[in-house]
Amino acid sequence: MTSRLPEALCNALRTLFRQRFSQGESTRLQHGRDESVHQPQMPDGVVLAENIEEIVSTVKLCAAHGVPLIPYGVGSSVEGHVLAPGGGISLDLSGMNQVLAIHAEDGDATVQAGVTRKQLNDALKGSGLFFPIDPGADATIGGMAATRASGTNAVRYGTMKDNVLATTTVLADGRVMKTGGRARKSSAGYDLTRLLVGSEGTLGIMAELTVKLYPIPEAISAAVCTFPDIESAVQTVIQTIQLGVPVARIELLDALSLKAINQFSKTTLAEAPTLFFEFHGSPAGVEEQAETVQAIAGDLGGANFEWATRPEDRTRLWQARHDAYFACLQLKPGCRCFPTDVCVPISRLAECIAETNEDIAQVSIPIALFGHVGDGNFHLVVLVDPDNIKEMEEAAWISRRVVERAIAMEGTCTGEHGIGLGKRKYLVAEHGEVAVEVMRAVKRALDPAGLLNPGKVLP
Repeated sequence: MTSRLPEALCNALRTLFRQRFSQGESTRLQHGRDESVHQPQMPDGVVLAENIEEIVSTVKLCAAHGVPLIPYGVGSSVEGHVLAPGGGISLDLSGMNQVLAIHAEDGDATVQAGVTRKQLNDALKGSGLFFPIDPGADATIGGMAATRASGTNAVRYGTMKDNVLATTTVLADGRVMKTGGRARKSSAGYDLTRLLVGSEGTLGIMAELTVKLYPIPEAISAAVCTFPDIESAVQTVIQTIQLGVPVARIELLDALSLKAINQFSKTTLAEAPTLFFEFHGSPAGVEEQAETVQAIAGDLGGANFEWATRPEDRTRLWQARHDAYFACLQLKPGCRCFPTDVCVPISRLAECIAETNEDIAQVSIPIALFGHVGDGNFHLVVLVDPDNIKEMEEAAWISRRVVERAIAMEGTCTGEHGIGLGKRKYLVAEHGEVAVEVMRAVKRALDPAGLLNPGKVLP
């Protein structure tokens, strides 16, 4: 391949990074694809940064040569966030994996952007604290902040926007900006931290982050309950939330998802609409929560309420849930996932899922439905052959239908995956022309040359 990068830039990067700058095809392909149906779009080179000074140097060099720069964590996103439609440099931050400080008495930690959620929780062992945001994949903290990730615990602990206190961010011209602080609240100026969380690497590169930690609950109990239909399961969720039960996790899986999980994880779960629950608190509080939810579920046809109180049983249960995405891929070997995730007000959840299932019945491709329904968020795993035009058309139709339905119900086109390349076309419908133009103005102010993760977020 003839490099599109200026020779002077390549020479400077080789001098700075030696073997940590690569233009090898396999490395570029790894950094030019994600976990979705999006076709790979490779960068022209890959830099593996190990500290903030190296980020600054790379940013300044790319700015001087007008070369795009795409931040990269572990590549677990599903909306094309790490793809390089205009080539350029992929800046891999996975080597920045140091936990810099743990302030147990204040309940926060400062980490480099490449620390993964599992690495952070391993570092917290013995402290009595944990980091709760759990999107399933062992994503980096920087990547989770960039996409405003959430996951199974969000119904109780919130999303990344609720749990990032501060950042150290490299701007498009190489300046280093501190945002936020370790205080739990502040009224000082614009909330730049919240602006960066969810910006998908288009406004700056978060090099260090300070995140909230939480006490490990005194008691934890998990349960599984099956239902005769999706409607009954969703109504159980709605009533649980409306009653104010402080449940930690509520996950919905349809029959197809359970079939896939059983085949993939060698489990024997009933292949019927199912809710997974987890309760956190004191032993008495957990028991009370569970009894309340069990009574609600029973009134709505829920059956086979099974408990998992031993840590190993809970781990096995939630690992099966986290395997759902990859399990579904095995239902159609060789396929790719055309993902979509929406979030609606909890009162509209049953209606949204019911109408979505009516759409699913009209297409020929397999589609699994599961999600973090405790906060109104659900996913469709639409399995397609990317080379099959009919399947891709059906997938695009079902995705468009569920997104337009969610927006019409005053929800969002993405509850946690982010916009990336895949959902740019829905941003105006959700936020309006004025809001999107303000977003463009912010982008122009912070990245006037448009070099930071170009083509993402803004239509």
